[in-house]
Amino acid sequence: MRYLTAGESHGPQLTALIEGLPAGMPITEEDINSELERRQKGHGRGRRMQIEKDRAFISSGVRHGYTLGSPVALVVENKDWTHWTKIMGSDPLAEDEAEEVKRKITRPRPGHADLNGGIKYGHRDLRNVLERSSARETTVRVAAGAAAKKLLSLLGIKIASHVLEIGGIKANPANYKTLDELREKTEASPVRCFDQEAEAKMMAAIDDAKKNGDSIGGIVEVIAEGMPVGVGSYVHYDRKLDAKLAAAMVSINAFKGVEIGIGFEAAEKFGSEVHDEIAWNSEEGYYRKTNRLGGLEGGMTTGMPIVVRGVMKPIPTLYKPLKSVDIDTKEEFTASIERSDSCAVPAAAVVAEAVVAWELASAIVDQFPSDRFDKLAAYLEQYRQETKEF
Repeated sequence: MRYLTAGESHGPQLTALIEGLPAGMPITEEDINSELERRQKGHGRGRRMQIEKDRAFISSGVRHGYTLGSPVALVVENKDWTHWTKIMGSDPLAEDEAEEVKRKITRPRPGHADLNGGIKYGHRDLRNVLERSSARETTVRVAAGAAAKKLLSLLGIKIASHVLEIGGIKANPANYKTLDELREKTEASPVRCFDQEAEAKMMAAIDDAKKNGDSIGGIVEVIAEGMPVGVGSYVHYDRKLDAKLAAAMVSINAFKGVEIGIGFEAAEKFGSEVHDEIAWNSEEGYYRKTNRLGGLEGGMTTGMPIVVRGVMKPIPTLYKPLKSVDIDTKEEFTASIERSDSCAVPAAAVVAEAVVAWELASAIVDQFPSDRFDKLAAYLEQYRQETKEF
């Protein structure tokens, strides 16, 4: 499976084009929109979330609630486009109105793609960069991830996410019995945190950062249960599932690090404290007594829960902006301010969930016969039984 996204932050719409979903898979716009609604929530979000009420429209690839096997196109309208039709329109501007209408940006913001992107593509107006590099693009990544989550759920694979840390405030380990319980409790939290005591402190830290014109980051965790054994590859480096998951996580705007299982903690331990002992019983087949490696060994799934964490840096758009250099005059200036959040970690957990879901679903579709959903489901059920009897 693969997908492409298109669209600018203040353009007329965002689009995702998905290829590879099996034919005959049930899916509706509500499956997509429920995930888009989750992305817009979270303490610390900015005014843009008050303007946009994201809803996806399925414009191709689905008929009467079932995928056709052809590419699926998802479209999300930007409500704010009505205020930007001249500034972001595709039609050429008259010479006498060009500079007035463009709202040209020549001051790159530290921490953004502005300067690097301008140099790469030769843009003298950095709005051409920031409009696309905006985290607004994650809207349709969540939409694509929602389609992947639907496929996973139909195959008996559950996925959830939660926030572990914001602004240095760490939550206690989430003591949940099921992923459904984790999701139910964290969805009710303004910061998607299982620990209510830490939740209150995180919200206070976000409020303090906002008052000070600053921003804060954090750590999110994604867990997936029900993945069959052996998905991925030990043969080819570019098909290792842990590598794909790591790449997907750091592809999210502002993500700068990723861990699988105990991650960097493994560097401090002996091998006997890191690796997961193998056991077997007639009901489950092979399983691990622990899950320190996060459900992945040798680039493949072990059948244990997949556990992936991502580190999100503080958003670089600040209301007390840092210094920069004007690309036209080369003089030092205070970086320009674009509308932004003080903390987007709770929303980023939903994005992380979406990209992990996509990689897991894609790995399944790539590995097993998948032209038809019914055949895929039957084959996967047979495969699971065979792994128990191996």
